Amino acid sequence: MIRILGMPGKVIGDSLDMRMSVTEVADNVLFTARRAPRARCRYPGNMRLPHHLTGRVEPRRPHRMLVVIPIALIVLIVVADVAAGPNIHLGPLLVAAPAITAAFGSPLLTALVGVLAVVAQVFIGVVHGGVTTTSHEAQIFALVVVTLFVVGLRLMYDRRERVLDQTRSVADAAQRVLLRPLPSRIGPLRLAAVYVAAEAEARIGGDLYAAVRAVGGTRIMIGDVRGKGLTAISDAGLLLGAYRAAAHRNPPLPRLVAHLHNTVYWDVEEPFDDTSAGEGFVTAAILEIPDDEEVVDLINCGHPPPLLMHEGTVEELAVLDPGLPLGVGRSLTEDDYTPERFPYATGDLLLLYTDGVVETRDAQGTFYPLAERMAAWRETDPQRLVERLHDDLLDHAGGALHDDVALVAVERCRR
Repeated sequence: MIRILGMPGKVIGDSLDMRMSVTEVADNVLFTARRAPRARCRYPGNMRLPHHLTGRVEPRRPHRMLVVIPIALIVLIVVADVAAGPNIHLGPLLVAAPAITAAFGSPLLTALVGVLAVVAQVFIGVVHGGVTTTSHEAQIFALVVVTLFVVGLRLMYDRRERVLDQTRSVADAAQRVLLRPLPSRIGPLRLAAVYVAAEAEARIGGDLYAAVRAVGGTRIMIGDVRGKGLTAISDAGLLLGAYRAAAHRNPPLPRLVAHLHNTVYWDVEEPFDDTSAGEGFVTAAILEIPDDEEVVDLINCGHPPPLLMHEGTVEELAVLDPGLPLGVGRSLTEDDYTPERFPYATGDLLLLYTDGVVETRDAQGTFYPLAERMAAWRETDPQRLVERLHDDLLDHAGGALHDDVALVAVERCRR
């Protein structure tokens, strides 16, 4: 069963000067990067992110048995050439040995196999009594040239791999700066989250989430930045830095959301040469969950409504007066936002998600039925729920997602 809840709330708090410079936001992001702990939440399937932050690239070690292939090929060619006599020349086939080695071996191993192939070519010439003939000299020269060429290609490939590995290391570090792993337990809440970027080889994208412990409660935000690529990542970093810095000051929820909106708005209004300037915005849902009250206060800024599972029933937390996405319109104050309150009892499970989840289609063009899946499974463990949703979402999409996806499951437990 699925039903929609909507309850009017009240405006709380007074005015507070929450303006922050871009430098303060950047300093906060870098500070969180240095303090970020090792991942405590599990990224299932292809959402698991490797962490190599030392900048050192470990060399790839091929299986030792693979080296037997080029060596056996050299022996086979030498035996066949010697057995065939001086009128049949199989020596030119020796170039295959270093070429095959380059596919899995290091430049040094490739060079050694090439030297072995040259020695084999000389041996063939000695056996046939014509090592100084023009034909054998040309074959030896060609083998040396090909070996040097293959070794050079392998060196270029390894250099490119080192650059890519270091780029991935930087992306992993940026991932932990932008999306710090959520703790498995914060106050009376149990949390689990997964994130996957749609772009191939990408570690980060435009979806974001964060949880901050405040006085007497917990504040959670999930958002989706317009667009993809570096611009979306930059906007996500700006918003997360502003959120973490401001939420710890414990302002009323409307004042916090107004601050986040103005952070995005004024960043968009700054003059840039970038053609995408002036077009950015962020959909977001910002929640406040008190420790001592079984409720959740929600301000929704154009984001898909959270889902709440209570006693097997899935409820869509749809606010009566949703706000515009962050950064759209004009500079706002806390008077422009009204949090709406929903019941959130012990044992209830809250699911936050981005539009990449519900907009995923199958081969027939059918959208992913997120609420129906939750209602059918009745999964009460946050970690198992996000893992199961991840696997089922990939099955629904045919194995490949076309948009960034973020999922955050929150269970209220007994203190």
